[in-house]
Amino acid sequence: MYNSSINIKKNFNDLAKYHYENFPVSSFLIPFNYRKDIAIVYWFARTADDLADEGNISDQKRLDALNEFENEFNKSLVDKSQNAEFKILSQTIKSKNLNPELFNDLLSAFQQDVIKKRYNTFDEVLDYCKRSANPVGRILLEIFNIKDKTAVINSDKICTALQLTNFYQDTKLDFEKGRIYYSLDEMEKFKVTEKMFALGENNLNIKALVNHNVERAQNLFDEGKDLLKYLSGRFKYEIKWTIAGGEKILDKVRKNNFDVFSSRPKLSKVDFLTLLAKSIF
Repeated sequence: MYNSSINIKKNFNDLAKYHYENFPVSSFLIPFNYRKDIAIVYWFARTADDLADEGNISDQKRLDALNEFENEFNKSLVDKSQNAEFKILSQTIKSKNLNPELFNDLLSAFQQDVIKKRYNTFDEVLDYCKRSANPVGRILLEIFNIKDKTAVINSDKICTALQLTNFYQDTKLDFEKGRIYYSLDEMEKFKVTEKMFALGENNLNIKALVNHNVERAQNLFDEGKDLLKYLSGRFKYEIKWTIAGGEKILDKVRKNNFDVFSSRPKLSKVDFLTLLAKSIF
């Protein structure tokens, strides 16, 4: 049985704490009349992600919990769920005309995370990002009734860049959980072995691999920033702040000489406030 990680009836300021530490995706900048809708979407994503990743349970139990979560979601779409959070989510999906398949895509990515630990090519990594990150951006656009196809394409680039950034930030943590998100063909290209990961080496080969991936993520941020032209008001500031957070993490990786093993790059409170000021003014 899955356990809800968030009670949606709590104050939104409490709910807003349940987001990735780097990316302020549900902050006070979100207009008040959108906060409940966004909070329940992040409850869904955060809860499912925790089922796939948190705690010390077997992979089979994780999959069972995710399958139960998925079944409850599908029941909610036809008004058959008794779960309070799922009822609210169903109301949001209907009132905002959200695409339920985007939520199913997220669940498929979380299920994949349980069983797939290696990626043969970068295209496989992108396919994962397509389902693990991009749906969140598309859901936000739907909530704000932004339907332009170019905006959607740019949103996908930003969300993929954020997901990739999180991979590089969490290289050591992911490896300790048995996962590597650097593609095997590129590891071979740069002559990087899993033993180097195990030893936490920061040799020239690993530096070159990380550098290659960091700059590719930066290019996606650069290409996707045209998204901001389609946004307005506080939502625009929110997304600008989120993008700045991702770029700041990449910059910290660079300044740490691409060492992703000895220390985990993260944003400080000063970083958050500085980036917020730059995003608004």
